[in-house]
Amino acid sequence: MTDIERKARFERVALPQLDAAFNLARWLTGNDRDAEDVVQEAYLRAFRYFDGYRGGDGRSWMLSIVRRTAFTWLERNRRPGTVPFEEFDASEMPAADGGSAPPDDPEQSAIRSADRRRLGELIAALPAQFRDVLVLRELEDMPYRDIATVCGIPVGTVMSRLARARAMLRQAWIRPQRKGLSHGL
Repeated sequence: MTDIERKARFERVALPQLDAAFNLARWLTGNDRDAEDVVQEAYLRAFRYFDGYRGGDGRSWMLSIVRRTAFTWLERNRRPGTVPFEEFDASEMPAADGGSAPPDDPEQSAIRSADRRRLGELIAALPAQFRDVLVLRELEDMPYRDIATVCGIPVGTVMSRLARARAMLRQAWIRPQRKGLSHGL
């Protein structure tokens, strides 16, 4: 295979995964700038070792490289537990029905924006092993089998981590509301 053919094949496999790769990296690193660095490094690694790619699901292959690269990058560049989180951009969230939401009045829009921001912060606060599974399933809509491939874990572990991540999110979401009720609010 010539260099031109290799490059064209790599572009066909890897470039369509760029948005998903960035999204995963952003959730794992906590901000856009670090995610860009991780994705760039992941794509360089993928291209360097592309001869070892034997076909199959390009999305799973690429996202597993992004995930490993993100964790390596975090170990190299951050102390444990110091993952910053930039303000969650509510405009990037699709409407629940998949279409565009009807325009809200300003109060409803502010409430919805605050809820999305809070949800983003709660997802970012999840331990990485739960956050990556949740992001891949709920935001990237990947099947359990593909998540297992990306994360290098059995499908049963994917289901268990996903259930625990959802439960942690639910508890974190409810916790402040219960505090407000106990203080008479």
